[in-house]
Amino acid sequence: MIDEQRHITTPEGVPLTLALAGPVPRAVAYLIDACIRILVYTVGAMLLSPFGGVGWGLLLILVFLLEWFYPVWFEVMRRGQTPGKKSLGLAVVREDATPVDLNASLIRNLLRTADLFPMFYLAGFLCMLIDSRFRRLGDLAAGTLVVHLHPLHPQHKETPQAIPDSGDSQAPDWPLTLADRHLLLDYYERGPRLTPARRNELAQLAFPELGDAAAERLDAAARHTQGAN
Repeated sequence: MIDEQRHITTPEGVPLTLALAGPVPRAVAYLIDACIRILVYTVGAMLLSPFGGVGWGLLLILVFLLEWFYPVWFEVMRRGQTPGKKSLGLAVVREDATPVDLNASLIRNLLRTADLFPMFYLAGFLCMLIDSRFRRLGDLAAGTLVVHLHPLHPQHKETPQAIPDSGDSQAPDWPLTLADRHLLLDYYERGPRLTPARRNELAQLAFPELGDAAAERLDAAARHTQGAN
C-alpha cells in the first residue's frame, strides 16, 4: 500500500525500475506544500490588509494563483518536484518515465478538484488504493506517475557499445529494399546508444537462425550497407 515498482524498457532497450510513491509519502508531501502556501497567505494577509479592499482583492488573486499554478510551475520548471515532493525525494513523471510537460501537469492539477470530492481527498485516496500504480484521477487523465527519484536506475549496468568500424562486411542474404537499407543504417547510427543485449535482440529478428551469433552477422550487414551508402 505504501510503495510499489513499475518496470519499463526505453526505446534503446534499457530496462528501468520506477519506484512508485504510495499514498502515505504523497500525503506528507502535499501537507508540506499546503503549509508553505498557508505561510505565504499569512504573510500576504499581513502585508496587504492595511490597503483595505484593494489589499484583500490582491490577496484573493494570490490565493487563486498559488492554489492552481503552484504545483504546475514547480512540476514543469523543477523537474516534477514541488518543494514538498523534493523534500521526500518524489517527482512527477510521465508513464514512460520522461519529464512531465505543461499539458500533463495542467490536466493532473486541474482535476485535483475531482480528487478532493467529497472532502479531504477521499476520491483521490480511494482511486490510489484501487489503481495498481497509485494514480489518482488527475494522474489517470494526464498519464503521469509519482515516483521516488533515487531508486530510479537501470536494472542492468550494461554499457552501450558502438558497432566496430573494422570487421567483416557482408551483404544480407536477402534482396535489400529501400526500407531495409534505412533500417540497417539506422541500426548502425544508433549502435553507440544500444546495449549488447538490445543489439542481440534486434539482430535475432533479422537472423533468428543464428542465435547468439546474430548480432555479429547484423553488424556485418550494417557495415556493408554503410560502406555501400
